[in-house]
Amino acid sequence: MLQDQDDLIPATRRFGLVLLTILMVCACTPLPPPCPPTPPAACPPALPVATLPALLPAPGPEGPRVPPLEPVSWEEIDGWEDQDPTPALEAFREGCQVLAARPQWQSVCAAAADFTPVDAASVRAFFEARFLPQRVRKPDGSTTGLITGYYVPNLRGSRTRSDRYAWPIYGVPDDLLIIDLRSVYPDLANYRLRGRLEGRRVVPYYSRGQLDAGNHLDGTELLWVEDPVELFFMQIQGSGRILLENGEALLVHYADQNGHPFRSIGKLLIERGEMTRDQMSMQNIRAWAREHPDQTAALLAENPSYVFFTELPARVDRPYGALGVKLTAERSLAVDPRTIPLGSPVFLSTTWPSSSKPLRRLMVAQDTGGAIKGPVRGDFYWGIGDEPGAYAGRMKQKCRLWVFLPFQGLP
Repeated sequence: MLQDQDDLIPATRRFGLVLLTILMVCACTPLPPPCPPTPPAACPPALPVATLPALLPAPGPEGPRVPPLEPVSWEEIDGWEDQDPTPALEAFREGCQVLAARPQWQSVCAAAADFTPVDAASVRAFFEARFLPQRVRKPDGSTTGLITGYYVPNLRGSRTRSDRYAWPIYGVPDDLLIIDLRSVYPDLANYRLRGRLEGRRVVPYYSRGQLDAGNHLDGTELLWVEDPVELFFMQIQGSGRILLENGEALLVHYADQNGHPFRSIGKLLIERGEMTRDQMSMQNIRAWAREHPDQTAALLAENPSYVFFTELPARVDRPYGALGVKLTAERSLAVDPRTIPLGSPVFLSTTWPSSSKPLRRLMVAQDTGGAIKGPVRGDFYWGIGDEPGAYAGRMKQKCRLWVFLPFQGLP
């Protein structure tokens, strides 16, 4: 369980001098814009207390930059007339549970609630009458970026430990401190530091290797699973469905993180010559782990980032995204909210995983991710289970994006 903020007040007073030092260092140089949450979840990014000075930008001149959004006509959207946006309309309506409370979205959410679709053409007409499309661009003006995929894996597990189920899914530990600096340094509003107390000092929280090898989290176990590699991938995805032996299935979801930066083990395997960039996929990483069981623990420990989970109520059948609503398979998209507002419809033009077949459809920006940084960057939510996982694990290709903004939501 997440610790109540009031419980943290006495502890945080003990390291006021540490915070003052951090603020004095940070105040010397302006910080870059904040980054989105990690992994897909409605929580600010975790930063280890020892690395805050690294946020300071490197010196050097900047080249010319173009605005990230460029107004275009509907005819300029590649494939807009060729697809049925009705499923995206339903996902957008779900997002209106949150958006309807925001002035710029109230009118269009009310219209969506009253609208009765007749066919694909009528749904396209609905969007064309209430939104203005904007082409998403990089700072250099280019419009091609990267699309990857994510999903909710199935893991077999138990509520009790056994020889078969020996790998714990941990909840948020009580000694994980969250240092929120927004009230005294607004430029850090989207950052929160993670750490722990060691005497009177605030130090980085335990790394993955330390947590896997030690007993620092005894008593915080939620469930136990049978495969450490699948548990690792579940942490990357941010959610998982645990299949118990009694037939029960339950969802666990990202609750917090240890504050260490994410390091890609796939990139490490490429650098070590274990596989080529073209061969890189979750499926091939799993295969490598099966072939090298004596090296797997050391490889996983190379990524010091560690995710803590919470068990969702039994009635919840889909994971939540950063917007605060349930994700819709093949229609929810994780984006960088510094460019694309959460809740907005986004048209995606790309190809199917490991294929040249076009994949063009209307999505809805409902999530974020630690690796989803930059304007033309997205993460395609495929759904729950093995088949969505097969698509997600192979998805890494070029894309173009158009975001739809309501008329009254424009500057």
